[in-house]
Amino acid sequence: MAADSRKGYTLERFPSVRRLTVDAGWIVSRRHNVHGLFEIDVTGARRIIKERRAATGEQISFTGFMVHCIARAAADAPHIHACRDWLGRLAVFHDVNVNTMISAEIDGELTVVPLIIRAADKKSVEQISYEIRAAQEKNSTARGGPEAEYISRFVRLPAAVRRLFYRWLYRKPALLHDMFGTVAVTAVGMFAGGGGWGIPFGNHTLNVAIGGVARKPAAVGDDIIIRDCLSVTITIDHDIVDGAPAARFVSRLRESVESASGLSEI
Repeated sequence: MAADSRKGYTLERFPSVRRLTVDAGWIVSRRHNVHGLFEIDVTGARRIIKERRAATGEQISFTGFMVHCIARAAADAPHIHACRDWLGRLAVFHDVNVNTMISAEIDGELTVVPLIIRAADKKSVEQISYEIRAAQEKNSTARGGPEAEYISRFVRLPAAVRRLFYRWLYRKPALLHDMFGTVAVTAVGMFAGGGGWGIPFGNHTLNVAIGGVARKPAAVGDDIIIRDCLSVTITIDHDIVDGAPAARFVSRLRESVESASGLSEI
C-alpha cells in the first residue's frame, strides 16, 4: 500500500481474483445477451421450508430449491442451455449442469468460487442442498478447497493465456458442460433486503439471478392477498436461444416454484 497525500488517494494492490471478473466481462462482450425480469410467488415454498426446519431440524436451502426448479425447467426446454461447437453446430445436453457460487478465501482475499452441480435436473432438493452445504464447509478454511487453489494459480496466468483457454473451452461442448456448466445461478437476494433484481454478467447460455423477496398484494383467484414475491432475472445468449424456448422455460420455472416442486409437506 502506498499513500501520497499530495494526490489525495492511496494505492492498493489489485486483488488477483478480480481478474476473473475482468475475464467474465471479456466473454460477455462477445455475446448478444437478452434480459428478462419477472416475479414468482414463493409463499408456499418458503412456508414448507420453514415448517420442515422447525419440525425436523432439516436445513433445506432455498437456493438449493431454486436450483432444483431451474434445472428441471431447463431440462424441459433443453435448447435454453445449448452451446455451439467449433463447427457452429448446437450441442443440446442430456443433463443440466448448474454453476452456482459459494464464498471462499483465496490468498487472504474473500471471494467466490464456482460449484458445479452436475445433473441437477435428476437430483432432489435435499441432495442439492447437501452439495451446497458441503462445498461451503470445504471452502470455509483459510485457503478454501481444491477449487480455490486451482483458481489461485489460474488467475496468475497472463490475460492473453487465460483468454486463449476460454476460446478453446467455449468450442468444446463436453468440457464446457463439465468444467463450467451451461446454466449459471446467482443468488443476490441476501444483499437486497427486500425486493430487487440483479442483472448478471451472462457468460453462460442461460443465467438466472435470484433477487430479493418482497411482501406485496397479489391476486389469488378473486382475492387480493399479501404474498412473498421473488424477483428473478434471466439472461440468455440470444445467438443461441430464441424467444420461444425462453418463454417455455420461464413458464415451466414459475409453475415449478409456485407449486413448491420437490418439497414435501410434513
